[in-house]
Amino acid sequence: MVPAFRFRLVSFSVAALLAVSLAGCTRPGNADDEPTSRPAESMAVQPGLGGAATVGKGTVSLLQKLGSNGPLRTLNVEPDGRWECVDCAGDGVTSSGALGAEQVRRLQVLLDDPRLPQETDQARQYRVTCIDALTSSLLTSVGMITTQDCPGEEQPLVAYEILLLLTQATPAEPTA
Repeated sequence: MVPAFRFRLVSFSVAALLAVSLAGCTRPGNADDEPTSRPAESMAVQPGLGGAATVGKGTVSLLQKLGSNGPLRTLNVEPDGRWECVDCAGDGVTSSGALGAEQVRRLQVLLDDPRLPQETDQARQYRVTCIDALTSSLLTSVGMITTQDCPGEEQPLVAYEILLLLTQATPAEPTA
């Protein structure tokens, strides 16, 4: 039989070891604190729902999907206009290129437009409503802005201009 003192000592040691181990999995502070390390500024995608996803200032990403079963097409555009499009034609091919100087200037003006924050999914309380439509989501430094290519859907003005600029200058598509 184990003496009571020894049992308490072992129980205390196991509890202390468990507490120290678990403390190593978290850091002090509350959940709203800034992270201790940051990803590269140009593509600092911070995943989340309801418009919480963002990218670095001057950068934009376009995610497109046709219906619920279509392939995800991804276009990433850097502040200097360089772009890379993954599966834009739905054929698995990755292509790259660069926007022209005027397109870069126009894109940066649109990304800095003071109306853009009011167009985020969170600000508009956006909900996807169409089935089997082309869904386009722009990730910007102010948040995610989603639109669908379906009849009667109101398009956010600035975000739609960005979408048109990107789809006219790259293999990404404006409509289904």
